[in-house]
Amino acid sequence: MEPERKLSAEAGAVFQEGVGLVLSRWSALQLAVENEWGGRDSRFKAEQLVSDIISWVNHSTEPLYIDDLEEMLNEAMLSLNTMTEDGSIEEVAEKIMIMHEECLDCNFKSIESLREANSRRGPTPHVRQVVNDDEDSDEDNDDTDPSMGKDDSLNMIVDTPESHAIDVPGNEPKTKPSAAAAEDGWEVVGPRRNRGKRN
Repeated sequence: MEPERKLSAEAGAVFQEGVGLVLSRWSALQLAVENEWGGRDSRFKAEQLVSDIISWVNHSTEPLYIDDLEEMLNEAMLSLNTMTEDGSIEEVAEKIMIMHEECLDCNFKSIESLREANSRRGPTPHVRQVVNDDEDSDEDNDDTDPSMGKDDSLNMIVDTPESHAIDVPGNEPKTKPSAAAAEDGWEVVGPRRNRGKRN
């Protein structure tokens, strides 16, 4: 069995830049950082993720498995009180693994493409914020709820457009009734036109 190949110094530097570019384009991560869902050190946690990935690649004595990288990305998102349900963790992990393979062969084309595309942002995925307490917080006067100010009270869940729960006539969502859902801390989000005055 041949030993794991390692990145050259030049390739390692380019790979680190590439990891940073991939993570900077990951909408779920950037939303969590910008809104400080992981607390005031949310940006530091995101930067630490880049370091952790580079360290894992450079110092692992075992073969690199995408499952391990996905777990690392998932733990980082959980530390930011963020859950992703849009397949983006798997997508980001796959991009990083492919980029690593390319860098081993000193092929930096995908990273160069990322540099060029970095100014153009993709659409933001569907995002739901939910409060982790037993009260249904549909009212507009959020300032009466003291838990709204706490960093650890918010989670962000990213859904694919096909899977997020909206009330469409004739297309009943396959979820628990909203009263039962609210007891678990989950909130079924209705269409935008109903937002504001809901019973």
